[in-house]
Amino acid sequence: MARNRGRHAAQRAATTAAGHRRRSGLRSSRYRRGLGGTAIAAVVMAALTASQAPGVELGGDHGKGRSDAASDPAPGDDSYETELPPLESPRPPGTSEPGGTGDKSGIPASVLAAYKKAAESLASRTPGCGLRWELLAGIGKVESGHARGGAVDKDGTTLRPILGPVLNGQGFASIKDTDGGKWDGDTSYDRAVGPLQFIPGTWNRWGADGNGDGRKDPDNIHDAALAAGDYLCAGGRDLSSDADLDRAILSYNNSSDYLRTVLAWYEFYRKGTHSVPDRELSVLPTTPGVGEPGGSDKRAPERGGKSPGKGGNGHDKPHKPSKPSKPSKPSRPGNPGGGPGGGGNPGGPDKPGPSPEPTKPHAIERVGAGKFTAMAGEKFVARPAVKAETSKGKGVKGVKVRFEIRGDTEARFEGGVRTVDVTTGADGVATAPTLDAGGKAGSFTVRATAPGKDLGTVDFAASVTAPQADKLTRTSDAVLEAAENTKFAQAVEVKATRKGKAVANTPLTATLDDTDKGPYFKDAKGNPVRSLAGLETDSRGIVKLPDLFADDQPGTYTLTLKADGGATLEVTLTIKG
Repeated sequence: MARNRGRHAAQRAATTAAGHRRRSGLRSSRYRRGLGGTAIAAVVMAALTASQAPGVELGGDHGKGRSDAASDPAPGDDSYETELPPLESPRPPGTSEPGGTGDKSGIPASVLAAYKKAAESLASRTPGCGLRWELLAGIGKVESGHARGGAVDKDGTTLRPILGPVLNGQGFASIKDTDGGKWDGDTSYDRAVGPLQFIPGTWNRWGADGNGDGRKDPDNIHDAALAAGDYLCAGGRDLSSDADLDRAILSYNNSSDYLRTVLAWYEFYRKGTHSVPDRELSVLPTTPGVGEPGGSDKRAPERGGKSPGKGGNGHDKPHKPSKPSKPSKPSRPGNPGGGPGGGGNPGGPDKPGPSPEPTKPHAIERVGAGKFTAMAGEKFVARPAVKAETSKGKGVKGVKVRFEIRGDTEARFEGGVRTVDVTTGADGVATAPTLDAGGKAGSFTVRATAPGKDLGTVDFAASVTAPQADKLTRTSDAVLEAAENTKFAQAVEVKATRKGKAVANTPLTATLDDTDKGPYFKDAKGNPVRSLAGLETDSRGIVKLPDLFADDQPGTYTLTLKADGGATLEVTLTIKG
């Protein structure tokens, strides 16, 4: 299970007798023959059922008046599945007697679909991991009997909570509450939750949305299966490798017995399996606490509420756990440990070690500014950028990010394209290519996404403003003068440019310095005016002012022209007496 479980209370008697798994598959028959002696089998099963691995507790009313709850037993301290698969190879559906191998190889339809969907998702997101759905099935079988034989609703959420023992240090690890009772109903200590038994604190880090409903729910088989796959693939593991496969399973539960049991079911399912109706398995697991028929279908405890019963374990009388002892050694050499790097669980049963550091991308986040502006005809100086991060904020290299221009605009990336893919670098950052603003003023959006991944979207607001001249010049160098009460022989004509290029359609104003005398323009009625607004350059960046007239006041005067953006030009006008 993707959590820090307590270790076994007794070493398994068959640790040395069972032998090691081979690459061609676990020798199930040999392993079972190693348990054939009555005395050995009794010791082995006693050790298994004394394990401190938090198991599954069935919700329900515990025999309080429900006829279908009569067979609900109180789970033991370790109630993960200890049943081994049959020795025979699985038979196709319909070829075995009820209770035979064919039933054992059946997996509830909803649960099987969740395992396969999660493996397919991981194959595209982390192709180097090589996760097979049969491994998820093996873990799901051991952790909860496939969600109690497929006791899930149409969305894949368990009909009743599947809870492990209270992790209060009494025979198990001591883990103080991390979720405020949201998932496990216990506000004092944590309990493993759901069909794949996640500790709430671990779920907070590794939780996933496997069914696309916008929630990350450890009680949902789709969410839990995807999160378990991510957890097993952590640290760049290659599960086609024996060593990495062992490390992955041991990171879920650092117990050699657990490792062998999961591997046995993994190899069994790889030989063949089939779908069976949800909650209608002919043979349900019989290990204490895992998947027994009966019990209430109510969803309890209430999220965020108090833990049920004294001690938070749902029983009137708390179960007294066996005394913990030193855990057994892993079955393969090299001591593969609880983390991706091996080395075992450093914390022990009372001080759980850390979960593996997440390595998968969890989200894309904006880097730098979220708004950009450029003038028409120019390039944007700044560029949109995002960072692909793990759930702990660490950058992830090699994530493809797609930048897309959205909206009615002439803006384009380099090469004249509206969409471009960029791969994140070592720091997890992907930066879009330079944007050409185009010649059209207006606003648009640049959207960043990670194709094929549910990492969210990041939008950048971009705007293109009308071009602004940085220089105004006369188109002629002729002297502008006129005699008293006559018209100037030449009209004033100027050109607006920016960085040497003509600026079309830019507004200008023209103002004479003396508003009471000197040169003047005429309005529609022939009256003198000495200030003009609403002037605009043409497609060549040129504007020609109306005719100027001289009054009877000789002298030198100044006409000032200003363009949007601040470009200014002063023109000298002379009235001769």
